[in-house]
Amino acid sequence: MGAIADAWAWLASADNWTGDGGVWQRLGEHVYLTVVCLAVACLIALPVALWLGHLGRGGALAVNISNVGRAVPTLAVLVLLTLSPLGSYGELPTVIALVLFAVPPLLTNAYVGMREADRDVVEAARGMGMSGWQLLSRVEVPLAFPLIMTGVRSAAVQVVATATLAAIAGGGGLGRIITAGFNTYNTPQVVAGALLVAVLALLVEAVLVLVARVVDPMRRTAPTAAATAPVPTEVAA
Repeated sequence: MGAIADAWAWLASADNWTGDGGVWQRLGEHVYLTVVCLAVACLIALPVALWLGHLGRGGALAVNISNVGRAVPTLAVLVLLTLSPLGSYGELPTVIALVLFAVPPLLTNAYVGMREADRDVVEAARGMGMSGWQLLSRVEVPLAFPLIMTGVRSAAVQVVATATLAAIAGGGGLGRIITAGFNTYNTPQVVAGALLVAVLALLVEAVLVLVARVVDPMRRTAPTAAATAPVPTEVAA
């Protein structure tokens, strides 16, 4: 408990929050890196997963290929990219490594969500004459939305935690606080940096849960469907 108390004292010091290299600066860098990597990973993984899930072909192969990335250590990828010519492009190696790390949960959950959509509902919509795009956007994606958001939350939390490795490649983020603490043998600073990363991951998880509830298409359509449903009339005896 002494380490936690010392870390709390470090966090309570205003000097550690302001100025160049302070907590606010590192937190902003960490959030920016997380948002960029998650957005790029979503742009890559979700269209592929949704389309393959809609077609019902090739998805298993794509998921298995993406899962290979889980077997490759992110740190090893980051180091190799940093030592390559890409290392001269600032944060690019870190972004590539984190995107590769975030793609598997996004791709897997979105594809599984599409394939597990209620087939009776899908077939009924197809029987109503919906086009492929209408079926995808109005039926399958809303039904798969919970699993899609589960993948987004999983990827976001993983990126928040793994983005600390950016400090090894000279990048920004909360990892700089942790590495600086290791370099100066400042254990309270190391623990404080780890606590900040943990709290940020929990906040990101909570925000995405709230966003999922607010924008859930099934949540918006359920009251409408209930309101427009015919009211049964009582049959006179």
